[in-house]
Amino acid sequence: MYKPRIGISIGDINGIGPEVIIKTLSDERILDQCTPVIYGSSKVISYHKNIVNADFHFHVCREVQQASKNKVNVFNCWQDTVNIELGQAKAEGGQFAAIALEKAVLDLKEKVVDALVTAPINKHAMQMGGGFPFPGHTEYITKTLEGGESLMFMVSEDLKIGLATNHVPLSEVPHQLDKDMILRKIQLLNDTLKMDFGCERPTIAVLGLNPHASDNGLLGDSEEKIIRPAVVEAKKNGMMVMGPFSADGFFGSGQYRKFDGVLAMYHDQGLIPFKLLSFGQGVNYTAGLSGVRTSPDHGTAYDLAGKNQADPASFRRALFQAIDITRQRMSYLEMHENPIKKVEKKAAKEEEEEILPEED
Repeated sequence: MYKPRIGISIGDINGIGPEVIIKTLSDERILDQCTPVIYGSSKVISYHKNIVNADFHFHVCREVQQASKNKVNVFNCWQDTVNIELGQAKAEGGQFAAIALEKAVLDLKEKVVDALVTAPINKHAMQMGGGFPFPGHTEYITKTLEGGESLMFMVSEDLKIGLATNHVPLSEVPHQLDKDMILRKIQLLNDTLKMDFGCERPTIAVLGLNPHASDNGLLGDSEEKIIRPAVVEAKKNGMMVMGPFSADGFFGSGQYRKFDGVLAMYHDQGLIPFKLLSFGQGVNYTAGLSGVRTSPDHGTAYDLAGKNQADPASFRRALFQAIDITRQRMSYLEMHENPIKKVEKKAAKEEEEEILPEED
């Protein structure tokens, strides 16, 4: 089984990111599944290791390409001595989180790592640390990987929910939605479920924007003018899509269990039920990009930083999700590869491996 190289950005050094990374990677069985590379600082990792008091060993690699396959690797993104102030949003913490993130995402883009797991950042600290002009990880990684469009996709055992709009004020949501945009998000969700999660024929539910999905036009017209036409078009394109559903009844009745994926119209419409049902067990996946990126479903949790109380469950799931998606995507792409190209690649490989007879 393929053993991927997984990059891990350290996140905010004053939060619980380093703690959940150390707790997760302290289980050496993980080394049978992947080669982890932490983008950050060996000094910072050593500092947090003393707090966690874990039997945790790591190897400092000078080049990510030379990471040891049977060890936890740390790549030093900076050499400075950092002033760690646990539990506080500080400019220095944001600055170094941005440095680690930039290096990790560029390596993901260049396929130096197979996937990236991002530990939590604090957006205010990132902006104080030198100007991070993005609402979050998702938008930054999408732009850097030149993906054009991505899907913030929250994943757990029981629920997979994508967001039509991400980190935008609620007042802006109606202005960002239109039929074509929703149709693109449905298509992204459909393709992701097939390629990255192995759903051969995904079933997708689309939520309405207004209370009770507008109640037949009494509470707005977004459903009839924008959302339903997108659903109809998606069906014409061969996708198994239903909706728009009233969000409260959809989740309250457990109807979400009947679908492989759900598309919510805005952040809290999707994240509130997701975290209620899966908090600590969920994963944030940036779907639709050339590279695989996951993260835990929680933030920096400053109130827990330095207390050795942070639960690593969500980060652990994010790591294993990155491994699973990497393998599933490789399998899918190989299965759907152009047969002619597949034969050409096989012939080229055999030619490269061929041993020519020695001359007399």
